[in-house]
Amino acid sequence: MATSRTLAALVLAFVPAIAEAQVPPPGPYRANLPAGHPAIDYHRRQSDDIVAQLASQLEAASTTLEHDERFGYLPALLERLDVPVDSQALVFSQTSLLSNHIGPRQPRALYFNETVAIGFVPGAALLEVMAFVPEDGARFYTFGRSPDGAPRVARPNVCLQCHQAAATLGVPGPYVGSVSTTATGRPDFTLGTVVTSHDTPFEQRWGGWYVTGEHGDQRHRGNAVARDPSTPAGFVDPANQNLTTLTRFIDPDDYPVPTSDLVALMTLEHQAHLLNLFTRAGWEARIAEHDGLLDASEKEDRAALVEEIVRYMLFADEAPLSAPIRGVSTFTETFSAGGPRDRLGRSLREFDLETSLFRYRLSYLIYSPLLDNLPSDVRNTIYARLLTTLTTDHASSRHLTSEERWTILEIVRDTKPHLPAAWHQELGPP
Repeated sequence: MATSRTLAALVLAFVPAIAEAQVPPPGPYRANLPAGHPAIDYHRRQSDDIVAQLASQLEAASTTLEHDERFGYLPALLERLDVPVDSQALVFSQTSLLSNHIGPRQPRALYFNETVAIGFVPGAALLEVMAFVPEDGARFYTFGRSPDGAPRVARPNVCLQCHQAAATLGVPGPYVGSVSTTATGRPDFTLGTVVTSHDTPFEQRWGGWYVTGEHGDQRHRGNAVARDPSTPAGFVDPANQNLTTLTRFIDPDDYPVPTSDLVALMTLEHQAHLLNLFTRAGWEARIAEHDGLLDASEKEDRAALVEEIVRYMLFADEAPLSAPIRGVSTFTETFSAGGPRDRLGRSLREFDLETSLFRYRLSYLIYSPLLDNLPSDVRNTIYARLLTTLTTDHASSRHLTSEERWTILEIVRDTKPHLPAAWHQELGPP
């Protein structure tokens, strides 16, 4: 399971209610880091992320977005930001800026790739967009329609109330999680909230979500509401497991695709927490350097955080699957087809889905700009620890066979630009 530093993540949703979630008392690595610190300057610094660039182009009228009669700007944004529609995940807990529009009959749809996430609610006037930005973590936007029919982009000021909290490791970021809801979709925090990552046991996941896919005799908390708060054990209903359709809950025509794929959900859980770990490491290092806090204690804390990142990237504490899982959308194929492949055609984006999420257990986020743009000493230390862990008998890689470790090394050396020179030295199989 995650260490005391990592609290994992709840929905890539813009969630006002998370402040009520039952989480441990904040420690030094869960406390919010100061977004206004001179080394961070989150609020005043202009971002050049992909969404900010699109907003500037729209404002200058150098581009436009087609407005769809049914889905508004969603199809155009998915295409422009290269977000696969089959990444759709449906959440019916009322945890969003658009809570009044959300419920079990009308869940919010989330779509994501490695750089952005988009939230859509049928009939709502706004789309919620989150960009994952080097140095900043998450940046937040809404897309609406102005009276003259042109796209209107805004940057809400309220998002950090929920998206810089214990669940995001105290930095602006996404989170995914599991919460019990009433029959109307209102979160019931008296029944407990689980902030989740790939370390979270299957049976604790997806309260407040719809889930489509096959998972054998494993049980999850999705596709159900807590109708009787006095008997939360009845929350997991066998009739709501292994669903391939959601037609008894929603009108699928309200959404671009009819699924809420469990493989997409598990990928989202993995990704959200690691992006926050990268952001946390960068903010801590920049603040410490600015304030001259590079003492022995700071170095010890930094080493511990690096080790945590390495363990997470290698899925060292991943909750194993006790039965194979299968999605019912095309997400498994779409996601696996993306990203670089080595000379033998292997990719870190290939799924396993038998006993673990991925076939080669090093995170595909090794290619993330959030890692690439960490302060050089932090980034190089992460690479050094990864290399040592993969090439020696190390506690963080003992779950990997020698063959898998060697394959991971070969894939990374073939596909990751600007690796430290040590990665390209002649090494025998671990």
